[in-house]
Amino acid sequence: MQIDYTVQIWREGDQFIAHAMPLDVASSGPTPAAARAALDEAVRLFLRTAAEQGTLTDVLEEAGYVAGDTGWRSPEWVGVERSTAALAA
Repeated sequence: MQIDYTVQIWREGDQFIAHAMPLDVASSGPTPAAARAALDEAVRLFLRTAAEQGTLTDVLEEAGYVAGDTGWRSPEWVGVERSTAALAA
């Protein structure tokens, strides 16, 4: 089974954080590539654990995935944006 997901990577101090949307799984590493590799492993373990617990269908549906004839289809992103919030002084 294959599950598609979108990855965001950002820096926090001396670490890079990789986040899998919409699964809401994250990991980190000293480089973007290391964070991405750690995230890929974390996602595989997360999905395997959910399957072993019998909750994979629930997890995927709650994350917005839809079951189809050929497997699970990830949510289609309308947009990914960066915004700024201004606080009143």
